[in-house]
Amino acid sequence: MAAPTRSRRHRGWLIAAAFSSFVAFVVYRSFYVAGFRCEVCITFQGRQACRSVDGPTEHEARSGAVTNTCAQLSSGVTDSIACERTPPSKADCRALD
Repeated sequence: MAAPTRSRRHRGWLIAAAFSSFVAFVVYRSFYVAGFRCEVCITFQGRQACRSVDGPTEHEARSGAVTNTCAQLSSGVTDSIACERTPPSKADCRALD
């Protein structure tokens, strides 16, 4: 009778170790330092906002900055799409060291 209990306990430790490893990986990736920072300013419907975003690539950082800026300036899907298609009045992207 001791063998099934020992086997179950061993399996429980393996599952706990796997789960802990997964959580550690998620935490590690959340602190990943990005490669680029972009600051974007957009003027939309008479209002202006600026946001900066870090990202692994310049394209992703710029896209994220545009999305964040438009989230503040627009309301609704139609306005969001129109805002994201508006050329930024300022777009400064640089590599992080």
